[in-house]
Amino acid sequence: MTRLFHRPLRIMAALTGFLTLSACLVTPGKFESSLDIRADRSFAFAYKGEILASDMGKDALSGATPSSDSSDAPEGEAETGPTLMQIAAKEEDFSESDAKGDEAQMQAIAAALSKEKGFRAARYVGNHKFEIDYAISGTLTHAFLFPFNIDAQIVLPFVAVELRGADRLRVKAPGFANAFDKSHGMGGMGSMGGGNDEAAKALNGTFTLTTDAEIVSQNQEEGAQAIPQGKRIVWTVTPMTSEAPMATLRVKP
Repeated sequence: MTRLFHRPLRIMAALTGFLTLSACLVTPGKFESSLDIRADRSFAFAYKGEILASDMGKDALSGATPSSDSSDAPEGEAETGPTLMQIAAKEEDFSESDAKGDEAQMQAIAAALSKEKGFRAARYVGNHKFEIDYAISGTLTHAFLFPFNIDAQIVLPFVAVELRGADRLRVKAPGFANAFDKSHGMGGMGSMGGGNDEAAKALNGTFTLTTDAEIVSQNQEEGAQAIPQGKRIVWTVTPMTSEAPMATLRVKP
């Protein structure tokens, strides 16, 4: 595995790995992202803007739905809701010390990311929101994903470039659309709660693809525009975006 592909995986391991353990999902907020692919397979990718960590709740990890446990209830008795003691115990889970610990961990993640290659800036601004300035370049002799961690149980690539045969590349940005079924990242656990609804509402940005390669297909309604460097396709992403940006290019074998 080349350094180019290995480092983005390791770079995001601290972020996605921690967020997995904390039952969170990484999604874009307000952003600008660009991907330039040349016919010779050289490429440059950039993402500047917000990354949000949405709390999915502890029950989401196992696919369980909130309910009372009646296994210990005497036979014939009606099932009852949680007691005041149980409610109080749950409230203690969100103590001030836990909040401070969460803040410290988020700050530590931002500090670690800011030291990694590709991250020109990584700043935690509160409320599970990171301000990111990321850019990397190289040659597409293999797939490219951003962000991705193979050991994380939550996998939501914002942008993916796949090799298709000897001379084609497919670009797809599933993270830049609200129709993408993010629940599949945890094995089809279903709804992830209102926090993720807020993340969906925060989706606001543009994704720009530029290339001098042949465009075999793409799904932007206005099509590609001619520019001095080749062609450009711009997708505007909002909470109403239901189809992930996608394009297939023909490059040199």
